[in-house]
Amino acid sequence: MSIQTSSLSTEGIEVIAPVTAEFAEIVSPDALRFVAKLSRTFEPGREELLKKRKQRQAELDAGILPDFLPRTRRIRTANWTVAPQPAGLQDRRVEITGPVERKVIIDALNSGANVFMADFEDAHAPTWIGTIQGQINVRDAVAGTISYTNPEGKVYRLHEKTTVLFVRPRGWHLPEKHVLIDGKPVSASLFDFGLYFFHNVQCLLARGTGPYFYLSKLESHLEARLWNDVFVVAQRELDIPRGTIKATVLIETMLAAFEMDEILYELSEHSAGLNCGRWDYIFSAIKKFNAIPAFVLPDRDQLTMTTHFMRSCSLLTIKTSHRRNAPAIGGSMLAYIPIKNDPNANEEALTRVRAEKRREVTDGYDGTWVAHTGLVSVAREEFAVMKSPNQMNRKREDVRVTATDLLRFPEGTITEAGLRNNINVSLRYLDAWLCGTGCVPINNVLEDVATVEITRAQIWQWIHHPWGILDDDRKVTIAMFRRLMSEELTKIKHAVGESRYVKGRFEQAAAILDQAITSERFVEFLTLPAYCYLD
Repeated sequence: MSIQTSSLSTEGIEVIAPVTAEFAEIVSPDALRFVAKLSRTFEPGREELLKKRKQRQAELDAGILPDFLPRTRRIRTANWTVAPQPAGLQDRRVEITGPVERKVIIDALNSGANVFMADFEDAHAPTWIGTIQGQINVRDAVAGTISYTNPEGKVYRLHEKTTVLFVRPRGWHLPEKHVLIDGKPVSASLFDFGLYFFHNVQCLLARGTGPYFYLSKLESHLEARLWNDVFVVAQRELDIPRGTIKATVLIETMLAAFEMDEILYELSEHSAGLNCGRWDYIFSAIKKFNAIPAFVLPDRDQLTMTTHFMRSCSLLTIKTSHRRNAPAIGGSMLAYIPIKNDPNANEEALTRVRAEKRREVTDGYDGTWVAHTGLVSVAREEFAVMKSPNQMNRKREDVRVTATDLLRFPEGTITEAGLRNNINVSLRYLDAWLCGTGCVPINNVLEDVATVEITRAQIWQWIHHPWGILDDDRKVTIAMFRRLMSEELTKIKHAVGESRYVKGRFEQAAAILDQAITSERFVEFLTLPAYCYLD
């Protein structure tokens, strides 16, 4: 039986989704009032910043390329540092990420990693049930009471010692359509952050840790400033000492790469450093320069962290963070998962993971990301060369990165196999996402929103620019895309079986993908139109 929170409608707060007795513990009147306070205070600022994104995109479309901001030069040249890191965040050499599913959380917290990032964003399909159940799961994890019983009756519980918990709220661009504040959908960022902070901050502090967050898809230091203002108000409202919250910002958009110093400065008292993203950064490169043919990228598997523009961002992240006494975390996560039925393929994948982690620790990162518990030990072995909890003493003053370096995109080839893979992965992931799963193993790779944004963005780019030509000299066209999508759907149907195909949402996924690919204007985020189809 569900209950309703209509009693708050007179206060301008409305939940337009079923609220069970268990869900009511999360979307309680007091918690919703706290979220509403944040929304009413910061929604105008959020909307203004989203307008600024559109204005900046128009400048890029007109060929005005980004550069380091002249007006903030004094911040970049001055000597200042962020607030000291708490004891529990001094050693972050291995961080594991994953969705907010119950068993995933238990496995990750028991994995032996230093940090687990519970993800309400890229690894999460934001159904109402999934989002609120995710809040229940992280609440129980903080309390130490979380458990899970599988269909065979095996019970999973937390070990005595677990990893440090971070939570990643959804990005500034996303709404939470199931909760209305004064008649408008609340910001998903404020909703995710507000509920977690409200329900867990006291327990976190009592357990000797704190409310720690990852902030994603920021495009400017002004967006970091908005988060900092949110933190200040949230702490004041609940009588929590200012600076208790700590947040690591993912440098995963092209524009944020030009404002790293400024982002750290805005979050100074709440900063837990920077993380150099990989997949979202590549997606951002396609999205931001979608109107400029010169920035057409080759097949996804050619876009490694050693390409010039990616390596430049990576080294600049380390240099900038360490200059400000902030941690730098490597987010160049290879999404491979252990391949149990093919030892040779598994060893090949692990060799690539080891090389990636060795490069990160050699460059000076303080930690690294993995996406699977089976890779924690691999990453830890590579980072064992660190003889101290972190490498913030390595200032990397030898690194010189210019705007030209950040914009030097790689050459390469576009192949039919790469195009087919992009179509196949997009369809299979969208089906899973529409069914409520946000992190999916496909071809021994963990795909999430960030990776699939690349696959569909590349298809659009190759079609809509004259340089989108296959290595056999055929131009990628809408007709070619539709023919290959039909063939890939047939392959998927044979692979999953008639029953699974019919029960799934592959046809709907194909319709969403087709609409995004054939649109004359680049669709900024695939999850925005797709969100309309989620319950």
